[in-house]
Amino acid sequence: MASTTEILGGLTAGSMFNLQGVVAVVTGGGTGIGLMISSTIVANGGKVYIVGPQQKELDRIAEIYNQGTTTGMGSMHGVEADIRQKSEATRVAALINAREPHGITVLFNNAGILKGQFTRPEFSPSDPPNAQAFVDALFDPVSQEDFNDVFNTNAVGPYWFTFAFLPLLEKWKSSPGGKKFVPQVIMTSSMNGWTKDAATSGFTFPYLFSKSAIGHATSTLAHELLPLGIRVNGIAPGLFPSEMSNPGSIDDKGINTIAPETKIVFEVPANHAGGTRHDMGALVLFLVANWFVNGETVLIDGGTLLKHPSSY
Repeated sequence: MASTTEILGGLTAGSMFNLQGVVAVVTGGGTGIGLMISSTIVANGGKVYIVGPQQKELDRIAEIYNQGTTTGMGSMHGVEADIRQKSEATRVAALINAREPHGITVLFNNAGILKGQFTRPEFSPSDPPNAQAFVDALFDPVSQEDFNDVFNTNAVGPYWFTFAFLPLLEKWKSSPGGKKFVPQVIMTSSMNGWTKDAATSGFTFPYLFSKSAIGHATSTLAHELLPLGIRVNGIAPGLFPSEMSNPGSIDDKGINTIAPETKIVFEVPANHAGGTRHDMGALVLFLVANWFVNGETVLIDGGTLLKHPSSY
């Protein structure tokens, strides 16, 4: 029988969230929320493959963070890929499979883009609402190419990557680390998958629709993969300052250095400046280490959807 000292020792943060041996793949892992995820895993002992469109930039970020590691920390490695393409999912999975004989612990389908913004039409008693004004604002400015690009990046790519990496996740179960951490896919959705107010998305329906799709995919794929013992969970962030949400505010380490401008038109009750890498990192550690959560999407929005109409 375990002693009280052993019980307490096993419940320390250092014990529960020690990620040594963990191997993670993070799409979009070199910027924004993806970098918050990947740097948290490295800081706690895990090995991370960050996937993105430019090898040179991925290598630059990986070198910065690998130089900053100390004893007990992990490592970061860049893999260039177009995550929208089915063939690329297959190629990247094969590449990492060749490097990782025990498979991977967790796949973060995190990469996302935002395009297709509109300006909401304004009306007055002398100029009442009319259909053409909505066509002019929400239809004409949005190109087919932008809509497809957002959907393929935010919703279709995660489907290809999830299934391409299933054999690597399955392999992890029989690895030494599989006794502590069970394999998992984690989707980055958004509070905007549930919002009813386009203002919280920066006024873009392609983004809203794609994040709704990935939110639903999280629960349905979790159900479908139950026989494999591979979990699927999600993260639904609210405002987290990044190059996407606050262009020009990110330093050369990928860290936000400037508070969002007052152009943000929705209220974040917890903090108008948005969430931090510590907030995101704490949630990442919880999801990677926990065995008992499956098919859930965790809303981390500072209370935004408590103030705005949503279906969450």
